[in-house]
Parts: sequence; structure tokens; C-alpha cells
Amino acid sequence: MNIYDIAAEAKTSISTVSRVLNKKENVNPEIRRRVEEVLKKYDYKPSAIARGMVSKTMKSIAILTIDVRVTHYARMIYVIEQEFSNRGYNVTVCNPGGAIAECERYFKILAAKQVDGIVLIGSIFNQLANYPQIVSLIKEIPVVLANGYVDYPNFYSVLVDDTKAIRRVVDYLFDRGHKDLVYVFDIETDSGRAKCQGFLEGMKLKDVPDPQSRVFTAQYGLEGGMDVADEIINSKIPFTGVVCGEDITAIGIMKELKKRGIRVPEDVVVTGCNNSPESRICEPELTTLDNKPELLGGMCAQLLQNTIEKKETATDVAIQPELIVRESA
Repeated sequence: MNIYDIAAEAKTSISTVSRVLNKKENVNPEIRRRVEEVLKKYDYKPSAIARGMVSKTMKSIAILTIDVRVTHYARMIYVIEQEFSNRGYNVTVCNPGGAIAECERYFKILAAKQVDGIVLIGSIFNQLANYPQIVSLIKEIPVVLANGYVDYPNFYSVLVDDTKAIRRVVDYLFDRGHKDLVYVFDIETDSGRAKCQGFLEGMKLKDVPDPQSRVFTAQYGLEGGMDVADEIINSKIPFTGVVCGEDITAIGIMKELKKRGIRVPEDVVVTGCNNSPESRICEPELTTLDNKPELLGGMCAQLLQNTIEKKETATDVAIQPELIVRESA
């Protein structure tokens, strides 16, 4: 049985049946009763596609992220999924990884499914600006980037001021007497580069000569942190503080410093970024930047919802991270 059969048996129009199915109020009570009796008689359950054709919305969104296993991303995804599920949307989570070319395959699928909106999590998606042929696949679908920016119509952003946040860390450490700082750059993304830029700007504002020489590159993760700690020590560059762009790398650095007999925070202070659960369970607890992933996810959800509903909304929104002072600095 389809919507036409229901309309015929209830002696009304398909548009009226549609209004009953979508729980609209502008239906004559007697006609509503007749339609509901037919629906109950045949245990009719409308398909999402049928509802979408009538309501002009599939009540469906997609979230694409670099790696769903990353805690920071998972916290955002959780909030966005909850927000849209509570509004009756079906939410699909996609994991294209760090390869922009993979987006083409996902975008083709999502366009065919006629999703109402897309959220992109990870500054790697900024590279889409260089792939107009991929963006054209979803040109009719509103897209919100979490901490990213693409200058195309129908693209919106919720940004985190990573540069200013790291400058604040530099100010904090200088105020505590730590003028010999080094920075560990471990993720080659726009966000990672913005954090490194914040360190360089902060050091220049403190009149530190050649701050670039105090930037070390590491592999992201615990092992990368341990390896770069050795490199920093062997460089003979004097340092009493290490500023990191990621918590897990900072924890690896603390682990290696302790192994080498260097105490944290007595001899060297260490800071991270993301306020991850790991920052609380390490010893000592890590001073870190909270870039507020739950707030970021919530703002992405609200921005996308406003866009889908064609409400007036800003195209770009900014979040200021908060320095969480713990035992390591």
C-alpha cells in the first residue's frame, strides 16, 4: 500500500495524507480520523524517501572526519550526532581519512542520498578549496567546517583561534620565568601550522632572537614525543619549557624527560593542547589548552540546523580556547 491507496480509501487527497503523516495541524479532525484508521488498519509505515519527497527534506545529515578514533574528533561527533538525532535526523558518520581524494567518493554517495547537510571535522578539509571538481558534487548541500575554512558558497565555519591560544601559553610561561622555550610541531594541518605560528609570534613579541630555531618537528603520538625529547636534549639548546600542539605528544615528552632524570615541572615545564582525557591521567597532570570540542560540535550543529531551515545565521563563528593549568607547568 502506498500514499495514493491510503488517500483513495480515506476519501481525501494525497496532500492531506501527507499532512497527517507529518503531524501537521491544519487537517480537519474527521478527515484526520479517517486517515489514521486506514494507516492503523494496514500498519502503514512511510519510508524516509517518501517523506523526503513530500517535505523536501530527507532529515539526514553526514559527518566526515579524518579519524573517528581521535578522542578530540569523537567528542565533537558525539555532540553533533546527539543534537541532530534529538531533532529527528538520521546521522551518518564517514571516515575518509586524511586523503582529500577520498572525499570525492563520499560526496558522490551523499549527494545521491540527498542529505540535508554535511559537517567536516578536521582542518585537512581546508584543502577542498583546491579541488573545485570535488566541491561541485555537493554544491547544493550546506556544509559546516569544524575549525576549517573553504571560500565557496554554501560553506560555513566554526573556527578555533589556535594562534592566539598558543601566544597565550607563551605569555603564561614567560610570566612564570620560563624564557627558554621550545615548540614541538607534530601535525601538518592548518590547525597545526596556526599553533606553531602562535608560538613564533609569542616569542617575537618577547624579543626572543630567531624563534624558528626553537621549533622541533615530531611524529604525532607518544613515541614521537619520546623521540623528539631526545632530539631537544641533544641539540644543546637551553630550555626550561616545552610547548606542544597535542596532548599525547606532550605526554611522550614528559615520559622521556623523566627517563633521562629531568623533572617536570621542577626542571622543565610542559604544556599540551586539546584537554584530552589523557592529560588528566598522566603523571604529573598536563597543563593544556581546552579548545572546547563539545562547544565546537554544538555550534556546528546549530549553524547547520539554521542553514537547513534557512534562518539568518553567521557564516563564520570563532571560539577562544581556555588554558587549563595543572601540575606540569
